[in-house]
Amino acid sequence: MRIFLNDESVQCVDSLTLAGLLEQLRMLKPGTAAAVNQTIVPREQWQRHKLCDGDQILLFQAIAGG
Repeated sequence: MRIFLNDESVQCVDSLTLAGLLEQLRMLKPGTAAAVNQTIVPREQWQRHKLCDGDQILLFQAIAGG
């Protein structure tokens, strides 16, 4: 299946979870937040959140500031 990660096309296997994709791409880092199809997915759901063909995933890195 094909998904879009930060607006870049990525080919991946079917039945992949969000956590599985990020582990595979070595992008599973502390402080990372993810949105799938413009909806934030809480980190505790990443292991269960199955990706579908055409999903659009945006990754955000938390930044401390004031």
